[in-house]
Amino acid sequence: MKYGLTKLFFVCLTLFTSMFVSAENSTRQSGYTIHHNAFATAILTPEIASSYQIVRSKYRGMLNVSVIKDREGAIGTPVSAQVNARATNLAGQIRDIPLREIREESAIYYIGEFPIVDNETLRFSLEVLPAGEEQRIHATLQQQFFID
Repeated sequence: MKYGLTKLFFVCLTLFTSMFVSAENSTRQSGYTIHHNAFATAILTPEIASSYQIVRSKYRGMLNVSVIKDREGAIGTPVSAQVNARATNLAGQIRDIPLREIREESAIYYIGEFPIVDNETLRFSLEVLPAGEEQRIHATLQQQFFID
């Protein structure tokens, strides 16, 4: 059952990311690819939200980050990392987003929740330090949220 939920979670993220985000959702640097996206938690199914203890609401956003070690000619390998996230709105207000690590099978990803308001644009700054590395990777993404 847990494997089915994991697969369903990634399918949901892929579908909703492609529907709501038109920009590139990854940053490549120093032999790593950082995949990142943000969306309203209301798009998650109740089962997915419950299994990951995510508050499902049109007034809550979720940031999802994964760190992949690139391998030439092959699919990369998920790695653990120290990931710090911060969101800034257009008024310059800053909020740190605590992330928690999720490990399932061979997948490793980081999720964090935050409040959102209608028509809000948030610019996310990520600082990623893959395990065993000394150089931090910086990534940014921007997302506008709409509440129906």
